[in-house]
Amino acid sequence: MHKVNPFDKSSDRYDAWFDLHGPAYGSEIKALRSLLPKRGDGLEVGVGTGRFAAPLGVRVGVDPSRAMARLAAKRGVHVRLGVGENLPFKDASFDFVLLVTTVCFLDDVPVAFREAYRVLRPGGGIILGLIDRNSPLGKFYEANKKDNIFYRDATFHSVDEVRSVLEQTGFRDFVFRQTIFQLPREMKEPDPVRPGYGKGGFVVIKATKISHRKMGT
Repeated sequence: MHKVNPFDKSSDRYDAWFDLHGPAYGSEIKALRSLLPKRGDGLEVGVGTGRFAAPLGVRVGVDPSRAMARLAAKRGVHVRLGVGENLPFKDASFDFVLLVTTVCFLDDVPVAFREAYRVLRPGGGIILGLIDRNSPLGKFYEANKKDNIFYRDATFHSVDEVRSVLEQTGFRDFVFRQTIFQLPREMKEPDPVRPGYGKGGFVVIKATKISHRKMGT
């Protein structure tokens, strides 16, 4: 629970980051939207203040921080208090599950991915937005995270590490997008969204829960 405290105590400061770094925020939204399903029931795990769920049309979220949940509710997101490792939903409840800069705060990544898999319907997708630890931006954040009240306790992961865990969970059909090729504070306009990963600091991964029929072929 120690990871939640900074977000509870400084939720307004967290939320203000997106206004102060508009070009970076806009780049992230574009990258996520490029792989997000255009319809279906969606859930955001680690919804925070709703900065991603609201503009992307995701109306249900989970977050352990009451302060963040209150801000998300003001943006029209229905938030259940909880954590990614124990989602308060029945099996096969959603068409897609979204996690944005959440993986680095999870206590148990494999368990959280299994939970996402559980609440997805067959053929549903998981969409992850993360800071790639191996990118220049990821290396900068890692080197300076002790000075950041939010990332101080974060564990950054590489795209390959995350993909490996997703594959072990049962996800398939991977697609990647990348953006943010400079420090957010230096950006004057949104960066382009490009296929793949390896250069962009913010990477979106989409993978699919294969139906039982496909898994048996």
